[in-house]
Amino acid sequence: MKRLKIAAGALALVLAAGAQAEGTIRIAEQFGVTYLLLNIAQEQKLIEKHGKQNGVDVTVEWKKLSGGAAINDALLSGSIDIAGAGVGPLVTVWDRTKGRQNVRGVAALGSFPYYLVSNNPKIKSIADFTDKDRIALPAVTVSVQSRILQMAVAKQWGDKEYARLDKITQTLPHPDAASAIIAGGTEITGHFGAPPFQEQELAQNPNARVVLNSYEVQGGPSSSTVLYATEKYRKENPKTYRAFVQALAEAADYAAKNPEGAADIYLKVNKSKVDRNLLLKIFKSPEVHFKIAPQNTLALAQFMHRVGAVKNKPASWRDYFFDDPLVGQGS
Repeated sequence: MKRLKIAAGALALVLAAGAQAEGTIRIAEQFGVTYLLLNIAQEQKLIEKHGKQNGVDVTVEWKKLSGGAAINDALLSGSIDIAGAGVGPLVTVWDRTKGRQNVRGVAALGSFPYYLVSNNPKIKSIADFTDKDRIALPAVTVSVQSRILQMAVAKQWGDKEYARLDKITQTLPHPDAASAIIAGGTEITGHFGAPPFQEQELAQNPNARVVLNSYEVQGGPSSSTVLYATEKYRKENPKTYRAFVQALAEAADYAAKNPEGAADIYLKVNKSKVDRNLLLKIFKSPEVHFKIAPQNTLALAQFMHRVGAVKNKPASWRDYFFDDPLVGQGS
């Protein structure tokens, strides 16, 4: 009996230590400049810097995945701590884990317009797509591009028809989709992408044109790409979590004030061959906002509830984001 008590006590100490252990953060990002703030944090070791200021040595693991479905699977399986994906995947996983893992948003990664680009001269609006066309996007029915397309379809034909174009969408990573649009001659005649891929398509294929701008669908500048985590990770790693958000805030400030440096960091971290002047044009665009407070996300979240994509209706952006003073006032 005495040995059992000692063993139980030792186990309790181990479990307590494990629950309070801090210093590791595994972050999953995807492709494109919408993840610039993470690139800056990685290159300048900002998470490690703020970790030390918070009294913890932080080890950061960076992972690159494609598509909100894969990101959500990785988060719920425990193979990553911070997920980087669109508002659509966030709202989906928030809805499905409410009352259990309680996944919520950590911060936004800035606001960028996303373009649906087509290389088919006959396509001038979403109404011109036919069953012979294929629209590439990061994750069919899950990615933020997919949800914004559904919003546009609902505006065109009514909420009951929101899934009308889903059957011609196809899951494809941004780099592969961009290559298909630029080269032409494939079944991929549309790509709902993200910068810099959409800008490359427009610059390198004379037939490429913007069919849809996400800002027009969402009613203005919007934070379409965000970061999110489980409630468990946030509670058990308060110092590491805080260091991460502080690092993001510093990265956003750097990007806003130093577009030249931000471009160099993007090219270096991603080993990218994207034209530097094209990057600078994106970063200096008045449509691009570098801030970590979510901007104009609620309309998409409530649309998803309205068409039955999620069960829970958010009344505010705060329903699906953690409360954090550093994030400030969002929408």
